[in-house]
Amino acid sequence: MDIPSHITIKEVGPRDGLQNEKVILSTKEKIAWINRLSQTGLSYIEVTSFVPAKWIPALADALEVASTIERKKGVTYAALVPNIYGLERALQANIDEINVFVSSSETHNKRNVNKSISDTLDVIKEVADQSLFTGRKVRGYVSTIFGCPYEGKINLDKIKKIIDSLLNMGIYEISLGDTIGIANPLQVEHTLEELKKSFPLSIFAMHFHNTYGRGLANILVSLQQGITTYDSSFGGLGGCPYAAGASGNVATNDLVNMLHTMHVQTGIDERALTLARRIIDDKLGKRFSSHLLQIKNEQVKK
Repeated sequence: MDIPSHITIKEVGPRDGLQNEKVILSTKEKIAWINRLSQTGLSYIEVTSFVPAKWIPALADALEVASTIERKKGVTYAALVPNIYGLERALQANIDEINVFVSSSETHNKRNVNKSISDTLDVIKEVADQSLFTGRKVRGYVSTIFGCPYEGKINLDKIKKIIDSLLNMGIYEISLGDTIGIANPLQVEHTLEELKKSFPLSIFAMHFHNTYGRGLANILVSLQQGITTYDSSFGGLGGCPYAAGASGNVATNDLVNMLHTMHVQTGIDERALTLARRIIDDKLGKRFSSHLLQIKNEQVKK
């Protein structure tokens, strides 16, 4: 099997993982958890989102969290930013990298940010221009690539136009989001085959949710296509507040374990990653969806 020998995992648990949890961690707990994640070998952590507190109450303490975490050399600390006001706060916290987002579905985008796709792209350009001016890289999320809870299948030509717009703004990487976890391996293969007719696949990262348990299978297909960057969330935490029924992201723990058993390097220490659960294990009051963490639980009981 021809797959990359080394891949990059971008940890989105502190943002995408926590934004939809019913239990809100304290600021101190979030900081301690991010600090622990920084010791695992992860090279990229999305630590929070500078959205209005009324949108995502669980991340209302974004400025304090981002300003107080212990920065480890070699780790990029990123944050999701919806507009110029959010960017001002992100810059105040000295965030390393700015993440912006748009949906490929008009309906989902309006539910998410109360704007059309066109208006959202205008806002993103403003954020991107200012971010690049300050010397920060900008990464873009495009949601509902493989299907929308409101509109169903999204036309690939429409997706390509959005990607093209983002690239023209100077955005260096596009994370393709399976927001409701509906993708299947054949669909992923077809989508990437079509996209590489217009773009180099090196600009893409994959962001799979695991609603139907197909996340790792979809990642395997993406690996075979040569994709080397993947978003994942510790323990499988997460879900989209604006997509009912969407479960968490692919679990970082499961992804790292699968890759390591396939002799694909990640730079992540599995034991250190497992230990990071201790900070939040009892706080969230839930069972992690990660298969690896469930196995560890059973081993401890024995």
